[in-house]
Amino acid sequence: MVAPSPVPVVLVGAHGHGEWHLRNVDRLTRAGVPVRLAGICDPRPLDAAQRTLAGDVPVSARLDDLLDAVRPQVTVVSTPIHTHAELALAAASAGSAVLLEKPPTPTLAAFEQLLAGLAATGRPCQVGFQSLGSQALPAVRDLLADGAVGEVLGIGAAGAWQRDASYYARAPWAGRRSLDGVPVVDGALTNPFAHAIATALALDGGAGEQGVDDVRVELFRANPIEADDTSSLRLVTARGTTVTVAVTLAADEVVEPHLVVHGTRGRVVLSYRSGQVRLERDGRSEVREHGATDLLENLAAHVRDPAVPLLVPLAGTRAFMQVVEAVRLAADPVAIAPPHSRVTATGATARHVVPGSAAAVVRSADRLALLSELDLPWARPAVAARG
Repeated sequence: MVAPSPVPVVLVGAHGHGEWHLRNVDRLTRAGVPVRLAGICDPRPLDAAQRTLAGDVPVSARLDDLLDAVRPQVTVVSTPIHTHAELALAAASAGSAVLLEKPPTPTLAAFEQLLAGLAATGRPCQVGFQSLGSQALPAVRDLLADGAVGEVLGIGAAGAWQRDASYYARAPWAGRRSLDGVPVVDGALTNPFAHAIATALALDGGAGEQGVDDVRVELFRANPIEADDTSSLRLVTARGTTVTVAVTLAADEVVEPHLVVHGTRGRVVLSYRSGQVRLERDGRSEVREHGATDLLENLAAHVRDPAVPLLVPLAGTRAFMQVVEAVRLAADPVAIAPPHSRVTATGATARHVVPGSAAAVVRSADRLALLSELDLPWARPAVAARG
């Protein structure tokens, strides 16, 4: 049997998270997956490690020139949020499928325009919610369909990470709601913990394309930034399922992101980064681990054979984009001032911490509650924002 020719891939944006994609293409190639790096588009020079991974592929600051020279079958777009749409459309118009980092766009209107524009090119677009490639999702859906926890009462999500000043200094758009008058919407909910929202919606089934109702967001910040670093939301999916998400980047302790599906007879806890599923019922706990399908590998397979379904088609992220829009339209985040926050260290390593925030986001997921409903001194109902 003749091996398929490798799918040529262009990477747009090799720095920041783009370096993960650079390493991922190298990993897939070494594993025998039929993909190959064909070019890199980035206005900044590659460092030594990036150049080693890139090999002798062409590097250009202009995407149009690179697309003309290379004619890739897949283009990975890992650039600032507000540049996604233009670059994705340029690649698709040149005949390339697109793997687009999340969030796809900073506004719902731009999302609809991108969806229409890509449809006109006839080229597929996959959104980089890697958690949606996990086999843990269908496993949890099967448990729920079999009534393993009884009637589903709601889905809670929580996550607590620690980010210092260098995280917000890494790029001009980091931690910004807008840049030079252009929406960016780079907050805890919409970017680092976007997977929590997307995965919760995916667990509910068809919510991704059908949309959501009654989205309420609460935005807070301990850091001196425009965007939120500590936030919660509640929404109702098209199927009537209540979803809450509470997250922080100013955590006093790290809590790996997870979802809690509450039922009348028990609950299911999904740690979506590891693929671990824990079924809790009747006083017992059962744990299973699940693997994941790489989204670039899936997109390349779809390019070779359109009968292979995309795992995260652009249209399926509409409900997530409704949440992004609610965050964009909400009032500016409320500052969490001392004594409810403190600063550790100074300079680039300075880190703003909200004591008790890690426990608070876990309680939110356990109770399907907003942060303002947990009797926290810095999250009063009066400062909650409705999007």
